[in-house]
Amino acid sequence: MKAHIFRPTRTAMQSGQANTREWIFEFIPESSLFIDPLMGWSGMKDTTRQIQIAFDSQEEAIAYAKRNGLDFQLAEPKMRVIKPKSYAANFAFNKVI
Repeated sequence: MKAHIFRPTRTAMQSGQANTREWIFEFIPESSLFIDPLMGWSGMKDTTRQIQIAFDSQEEAIAYAKRNGLDFQLAEPKMRVIKPKSYAANFAFNKVI
C-alpha cells in the first residue's frame, strides 16, 4: 500500500490559516471507482480511500508510515511570503496600480 503525506492548503473562501497547521496521511487508491449497475452510484472495492489521519507534525506522520511498513510520498508545502503593508499605502501619491 502506498500513502500520501501532505499539509492541506487553505480554501479559496478563507483568508486565514485555519485547518492548515496539521499534516494529513491518506492512502493512495489502488483501484478506480465503478458505477453500480442497479442504482447508478459510484462505488469502490478499496475502502482505504476513506481513511484520513491527521498528525501534528511531519515527523509523526513519517514515523507512523515507517512503523506500519507503508510506502509513502511526501508533498512539501510552499511557504507563503507575506509582504508587510500599511493602511496609509492605499493613499500614496506614487502608488503603482
